[in-house]
Amino acid sequence: MTFNSNLKGTGGRASSGGSSGGSGGFSFGGGSGSGNRGSSGILAVVMGIVGSKFGIPGVIVIAVIGFFVSGGTSLFSSGSSDTLSSSSSVTSDSSLEHCKTWEDANTYDDCRIEGTAISLDAVWSEILPAETGIAYTEPAVQIGDGTVSTGCGTASTAQTGPFYCPGDKTVYIGDDFFAQLTQLGGSDGPFAQMYVVAHEFGHHIQNLQGTIGLSDYDDPGEDSNAVKMELQADCYAGVWANHADSGDNAMLDPLTDDQIAQAIQSAQAIGDDAIQRSSGARVNPDAWTHGSSEQRQQWFTTGYTSGTVNACYQEFQR
Repeated sequence: MTFNSNLKGTGGRASSGGSSGGSGGFSFGGGSGSGNRGSSGILAVVMGIVGSKFGIPGVIVIAVIGFFVSGGTSLFSSGSSDTLSSSSSVTSDSSLEHCKTWEDANTYDDCRIEGTAISLDAVWSEILPAETGIAYTEPAVQIGDGTVSTGCGTASTAQTGPFYCPGDKTVYIGDDFFAQLTQLGGSDGPFAQMYVVAHEFGHHIQNLQGTIGLSDYDDPGEDSNAVKMELQADCYAGVWANHADSGDNAMLDPLTDDQIAQAIQSAQAIGDDAIQRSSGARVNPDAWTHGSSEQRQQWFTTGYTSGTVNACYQEFQR
């Protein structure tokens, strides 16, 4: 159990979207027919193409594995040549009408996403203005697999994985992503899913701070701003985890070491070096856009142990 009765209900916080539901997604063992989908070396080139097409270079923030494994070239096209059966507990109902109670948030993946968003709103609406003087505004959350039209262009969530679009201040998450994360070695535990949502909200915090535009995917590398911004979003996810189970109104039961380990395992699984190894490529820090496995778990841990925005900001300035 993760959520408790302080989560009064989840209905209405998120919306369902995408042109299709079901089990569409990429096979992460390496592509066939269209080349190796596991290469992350062309990420910077692809971001340049995306920026030229949509006028948002360095702005659309891809959260995790989809951008690495797609090879980038089909990022904004619909459909996939590979399919993946999801083992996650997702209802067949394409709407979110079944998401009504905290028990639902502990049962269904899409309701868990919505419940996590509510918890994130509660935490950030308090600590962001208190620590930075910046007012918190809620991002929209859209759940569902398929093609979505966003303020950053048209994308297929089955290919991109979760992402945050600053153009419409919306977090987009496909249901089937969690099965894909598990294939890469991430945890299949509920808190691993919540970490993914919290990471995307971290990019929204950066948007509110006015720093998200510093991320430049045309200039990747171990010490690049792209990597720093992704690691800071991991740190912000840890800050939320620090506060989410604290206080009389906490919507989460006290987090266990096992739950925190779920987030750390998933952060490590989607490090640039881990993705490169899983694709059969050599580890090339010059192509990194998200940070190494060690860095990602370190920054989540920094946020979790400190519980402060300032700790993440100081790390970013290094």
